Amino acid sequence: MPRRPALPTAPRAPWAVVADGVRLLAALSVLVGTYRAGAVAAALFLLVLGGTMVPRVVGVPPVLDALYGGTLLFAAWAAQLDWYVAVGWLDLVVHAAATGLEAVVATAALTRWGAVATGDAEHPRAAVVVVVAGLGTVGAVLWEVGEWFGHAVLDPRIQVGYTDTLGDLAAGLLGSVVAGVAVAWTDLLVRPGASGSSPR
Repeated sequence: MPRRPALPTAPRAPWAVVADGVRLLAALSVLVGTYRAGAVAAALFLLVLGGTMVPRVVGVPPVLDALYGGTLLFAAWAAQLDWYVAVGWLDLVVHAAATGLEAVVATAALTRWGAVATGDAEHPRAAVVVVVAGLGTVGAVLWEVGEWFGHAVLDPRIQVGYTDTLGDLAAGLLGSVVAGVAVAWTDLLVRPGASGSSPR
């Protein structure tokens, strides 16, 4: 029986390759982190690995996928290697970037699942900013609760404190607002079935 000719496949976008590379590095980081620092590092990198899978499930643009996953992975290794201790301002920058990107991915997921309405003429750009900033703020609060729990129950080396918590929350809020403003003027958040439209 003659073989059917293989269908031509479109080349993958460079950012999609980068995003999958980040997922591979996250998987390897589970092994390396566990070897270096034990169960706490294993739990951290498993969380990161799971986080890097979310954009693929949601179907966000590859550039957002890569930036989101890369930021999560960098944030985890910065904690493991004590870069936040060595560079005082790095913690705030990472909190702002990670929270903003997480808020954008969460908003994209809720939009495409029909839970929120953004990205069309009936829902102006200001609404997109409010949704992204609100989700980012909630995410920042949950992260700080998780840090406190980790410090109190899992590992006292996890750094917490009044000043640290307030700084992280402020950075998360700022990052989410900036991300919301940025995404409101792009086509990253569209209603299901309306790809190609952009927020008005």
